[in-house]
Amino acid sequence: MIRLTRSPLPTEVADALARATDGLRTAARKEQTTRARTTWRSRSTLRQSLGTHLREFAPGRERCMYCGDNQGTDIDHFSPIALTPLLTFVWTNHLLACSVCNSHHKRDRFPRDKRGRPLLLDPTVDDPFDHLALSLTLGRYRPLTERGAVTEQVCGLNRDILTRGRQNARTTLGYLLERWESARRTGDTETMRQVVQTVREQPFADVVQAMLRYSDRPGAADVFADQPEVLRVLRDPSIRAELLG
Repeated sequence: MIRLTRSPLPTEVADALARATDGLRTAARKEQTTRARTTWRSRSTLRQSLGTHLREFAPGRERCMYCGDNQGTDIDHFSPIALTPLLTFVWTNHLLACSVCNSHHKRDRFPRDKRGRPLLLDPTVDDPFDHLALSLTLGRYRPLTERGAVTEQVCGLNRDILTRGRQNARTTLGYLLERWESARRTGDTETMRQVVQTVREQPFADVVQAMLRYSDRPGAADVFADQPEVLRVLRDPSIRAELLG
């Protein structure tokens, strides 16, 4: 999971969402959830438009905004319809998720603290790295805060297929970054460009973001003890600007 910047919606889409929300407000409170579900299912064109705009700022090649591995196929309501029906058509409540994260892990779970504030991390609002530390060696997340712990548990971020995928991603990214450095030495700008594009489209964008962040911190030499050449590349200002921007 990485920090994402939500794109603004075109006026016509934003207006359609507002009208749908206004329609829900006319229902009695006890009927709002049923009406929200029915209206959501009936607005296929609006859902398709929302999916298009979510994919525009999803990590990699339209990856899930939770696990970063699978293709994002579902529109997830961050705060579930069952709990907050009036947020059904609110743009800031929509995230792109894979069916595994959406239907098998998160589902309608939405833990809150004693003051009613969400405990789940919203990657378009929160920086996940403030709450979760990623072990590049193990491919596992270690919670730094209560919100990090809840998000890891609810979203299943340490399930085996993801930890193994992150380990493989680190190895693959190491090869790619070494290829970028080799191309830089020979002035092969086209290969450098292709490598950057390939890195951007890899699954597990959290791995490259963690590598970039950890390379600039105390103890980086120990973290990358088995990849000293990769550490030098990660510290290069030009590639950092392209991958962190």
